[in-house]
Amino acid sequence: MSSLRGLVADVRPLRNGHFRRLWIAQIITMVGAQLTVVAVPAQLYADTGNSAYVGLAGFFGLVPLIVFGLYGGALVDHFDRRLMLVITTLGLIGTSALFWAQAGMGNTNPWLLLTLFAVQQAFFAVNSPARSAILPSLLPNEQLPAANSLSMTVFQAGAIAGPLLAGVLIPFTGYTWLYLIDTFTLFATLYAVVLLPRLAVVGASAGVRAPGLRSVWEGFAYARTKPVLLMSFVVDLIAMVFGMPRALYPEIAHQTFGGPADGGVVLALLFAAIPAGSVIGGIFSGWLSHVERQGYVVLWCISVWGLGILGFGVTLWLAPHAMTLMLVLGLFFQVVAGAGDVASAAIRSSILQEAADDNVRGRLQGVFTVVVAGGPRLADVLHGGIAVAAGTAATTAGGGALVMVGIVAVAMLVPAFVRYKVVRRVAAVV
Repeated sequence: MSSLRGLVADVRPLRNGHFRRLWIAQIITMVGAQLTVVAVPAQLYADTGNSAYVGLAGFFGLVPLIVFGLYGGALVDHFDRRLMLVITTLGLIGTSALFWAQAGMGNTNPWLLLTLFAVQQAFFAVNSPARSAILPSLLPNEQLPAANSLSMTVFQAGAIAGPLLAGVLIPFTGYTWLYLIDTFTLFATLYAVVLLPRLAVVGASAGVRAPGLRSVWEGFAYARTKPVLLMSFVVDLIAMVFGMPRALYPEIAHQTFGGPADGGVVLALLFAAIPAGSVIGGIFSGWLSHVERQGYVVLWCISVWGLGILGFGVTLWLAPHAMTLMLVLGLFFQVVAGAGDVASAAIRSSILQEAADDNVRGRLQGVFTVVVAGGPRLADVLHGGIAVAAGTAATTAGGGALVMVGIVAVAMLVPAFVRYKVVRRVAAVV
């Protein structure tokens, strides 16, 4: 029984009232957020009948995410972090309400919808590093992997349930109610952040610059002096850029597994497999709290991701000979990959939170937000282009193999990352 408790997710962070309120609010808010994630591209396509506008949503979302992710990190390192969370949460509520208003008034102008989406992503890009940067002030270092795993499990569960719920609701309610639900659920987060204590930046009185381009650059310069922190970004880019084949799912579903050209069950299963693995990995993440050699374990977890993607690619080669069996095996390999990914992400987030000085933590979390968002988008471009010449099987399997080669290279070239161990420290705020 004790061994089972050690395997199931470590819930000690939930004993902290501040983290518990934030986590429960995240569960509530995630429902609404995922409804909007589906509603925006669906409304764009319904209003225009043109997938090019749907593609533009990626651009309108990525640019503010990069700009405000980096600059927002500087803001988070300068101002009280509770204040930043309150302001950005109010901004998210406001933009969600505007989504509701434009849909309710029958707007069909795609540029208005795209502009609102860009503004929403700008607020999110500041909110995300602030939310991550406060955790070391609320929890002891040994509980950070568990806290990150709990948060990521909620996110991945929402990534599965939200689109399914939106797909059921849209034919009956249209887009207006989806945006309205998102607006109201965000008040749960506002309640949680208002109750936080004042969270001034430790070291802010020791010469932290006013937020600006120079302040942003100083965050990059700081990361360059810390190879462990720098490698936490590099290994994520290796995993995502080489090993994320999601851009190939429509072709794989249609050409390899015989699904309909416009999607269908096979496509839905392909998109859900990795998040499902992440949820399973999050449920059985209790072991993360006992990891001391965090860098070493991260490399192994990303190797599991690479091996899972490689296995998925192999099933695509064999699919013509046993289509149903290979589909099941392919989904299984992606579930394994997702479990490895959530463990890696939880530990990498913890390394970033515990190894960085508090007065640069926001800027580094901003970089982390950009890396996490940008890596898969780079993967979409890379995989889509290569698959035209090499095919989906070779592109997917080759990407998984390159992930493992990249991880071996990191282990050989940066032994400090392999040797990195967690530093035990109690939280500043209880």
